[in-house]
Amino acid sequence: MRQYIIRRLLQVLPIVFLVATTVFFLFKLIPGDPATVFAGEQASPATIARVRERLGLDQPIMVQYWRYLQRLVKGDLGTSYINGMEVIDLVKVRFPNTIRLAFISTILSAFFGVSIGMVSALKRETIVDYLLTVVALLGISIPIFWLGLLLIYIFSVELSILPIAGAATWKNYIMPVCTLSAVSVASILRITRSSILEVMGEDFVRLARAKGLKESRVVFRHVLPNALIPVVTVIGLQFGYMLGGSIITETIFGWPGMGRMLVVAVNQRDVMVVQGVLIVFATSFVLVNLIVDIVYALIDPKISYS
Repeated sequence: MRQYIIRRLLQVLPIVFLVATTVFFLFKLIPGDPATVFAGEQASPATIARVRERLGLDQPIMVQYWRYLQRLVKGDLGTSYINGMEVIDLVKVRFPNTIRLAFISTILSAFFGVSIGMVSALKRETIVDYLLTVVALLGISIPIFWLGLLLIYIFSVELSILPIAGAATWKNYIMPVCTLSAVSVASILRITRSSILEVMGEDFVRLARAKGLKESRVVFRHVLPNALIPVVTVIGLQFGYMLGGSIITETIFGWPGMGRMLVVAVNQRDVMVVQGVLIVFATSFVLVNLIVDIVYALIDPKISYS
């Protein structure tokens, strides 16, 4: 297991390199000049030239790229073109907010998704199963931005019981968490139902029932542990997607996280911030997948990563 973890951690390096390289050159292809944004549209050509020199934008593109890689190896994500702050400092402030939002949403999604999925599987082809299937389809079909705006209209505009934006109190978490977890609940519900139904048809489950074990013991002792592996996969992937895919939710609710910071940085053409955020997201997603693989081994001792 230790060798596997080390091997997977080493895989982070080429992924970070590819993300940094791709983002760097893509932004060079986009029309516009960060120096002009930094200096202001009304700045004189001489001022813009000084800004370009200060930011190193007057150097050949490969020189800029090499310098960026050198900083990246040292853990330096660069400096924001707009406010002059270190990107790593901005990440330290914003990333915890995104992690909290994604973690709470994942826990909520896992709890309701697994619970409802179990009920749906155990009540297969009944009215309960059909209703829960419809709920799952609705959850997957509803656009996140539409759901977020609907919640704001109902609970903030009409009822005035929940704040629209910010992260000051626990009330600020309610609507963003519900919005972000809606699709995940539906996905986890579907995979839980399918996995449980598949395991319930296995020979060892029929054998357990033939021995006279109670149905609850069969489900929780034999069916659920063997059905959890694909469910854990989905939950882990959903958490990774929430870290990088919370952009719309954070923007709608004015959440002070990485997603909103990324949107602002793209609009301002703050290349260093965009690169830093994407690198953090990519690294986080790889680490989440590593944790999921480790959880596999804890759930099923038969799994080996030698």
